[in-house]
Amino acid sequence: MKPLLIHEATIVNENIKQTGSVLIKAGKIDAIYYKKIPRDVIQSSETINTKGKYLLPGIIDEHVHFREPGLTYKADILSESKAAVAGGVTSYMEMPNTKPQTITRQALDDKLNTASGKSLANYAFYIGATNDNLDELLRTDPEKTCGIKVFMGASTGNMLVNNPDTLKHIFSEVKMLIAVHSEDEEIIQKNLQLYRKRYNDNIPVYLHPEIRSEQACYKSTEKAIELANQYSTRLHILHLSTARELELLEGRSYSKNKLITGEVCVHHLWFDDSDYKSLGTRIKWNPAIKTRKDREALLKAVKSNKIDAIATDHAPHTWDEKNKDYTHAASGGPMIQHSLPAMLEMHNRNLIDMETIVEKMCHAPAKIFSIEKRGFIREGYWADLVLVNPDKPWIVSKDNILYKCRWSPFEGTQFKNRVEKTFVNGQPVFDNGIINENIRGRALTFNR
Repeated sequence: MKPLLIHEATIVNENIKQTGSVLIKAGKIDAIYYKKIPRDVIQSSETINTKGKYLLPGIIDEHVHFREPGLTYKADILSESKAAVAGGVTSYMEMPNTKPQTITRQALDDKLNTASGKSLANYAFYIGATNDNLDELLRTDPEKTCGIKVFMGASTGNMLVNNPDTLKHIFSEVKMLIAVHSEDEEIIQKNLQLYRKRYNDNIPVYLHPEIRSEQACYKSTEKAIELANQYSTRLHILHLSTARELELLEGRSYSKNKLITGEVCVHHLWFDDSDYKSLGTRIKWNPAIKTRKDREALLKAVKSNKIDAIATDHAPHTWDEKNKDYTHAASGGPMIQHSLPAMLEMHNRNLIDMETIVEKMCHAPAKIFSIEKRGFIREGYWADLVLVNPDKPWIVSKDNILYKCRWSPFEGTQFKNRVEKTFVNGQPVFDNGIINENIRGRALTFNR
């Protein structure tokens, strides 16, 4: 098979935007040329001319729910990895609240085996903490597992970790990165009962951020940070949603000695509470989408490095599960196909520069999780790449949505940019709307 030369793209990588060419051999980046390309390279390679288009490292989405096993009526690894590569996502890290839950090493191995036969993108899985599985967490291989997920707020089954002694043992004994869903369950339940008395089951959806409130987020995040500081635990705070929580975080770029890092999700940067009127339960997420002030503060924190990474919390539900009254509508929604287009649209609106998008969606996840040879356009790294046409407008519609659930909160939204090609391990898995379902991603490995 001939080497592949991606020729004269605008490469966005490591805070530089520059015209160049990338040579791919045997699944990896063999060479990067910013000036003249040797004649023998051109003669011996298959060439794709990409002038005027952007070449980015493949997006690494550190926070997804692909629903397999046990919930495959609304999503599965094949369907959602197809949506991922169509959106320029080449690697993902999947959460443990499936059926059965991923709370044992055996369940973790089962997921890895399933993904090896189905996933078009590269993959890794969290192991979930419970109040009684510390031994499983301590024996989990840190080189094969992205991290330990701790739900410090409501979750499925027994995955709410609310025992103070359990939290103490997890934070003091586990040597792997701990990722937390940070909301205080006691505050949430108190707020919910207050509004139930007033509205019964007919609570207006715009009150969701009052129920899953700023106070609930702040109290739980404060507790997680307190534990991390006390035990020098590597803590990653998922889906930050309030301006107030940002007071608890450092404002410096990620480095290996940065103990506490944070993530924001695309929906908390795009929507605010004014959107509940038009979108209703379609934008019901946990933590809740909050105020415009919160949204603007989160975006500012991305740019100032108080927030280290951008992810999706891609969490599909069927339309029937979402299209219910507030108390019965499922929380969460599909995002992975549209996360990069949405962020690039924010760039078009002069809200964020492209170099920052690449840092927070590609480089930072690779650094935070110590992923081996991914997340950058570097010689010797796996050729996980995405080619974007910056001027090819399209509208999100049911005709082009690839999620198994077949809906999106972005329906009717026009994006100016379009993902044209996605390469996973050097292989063109997505090419102008055509998906090669014969390609399989690899399990991510971690340098720990």
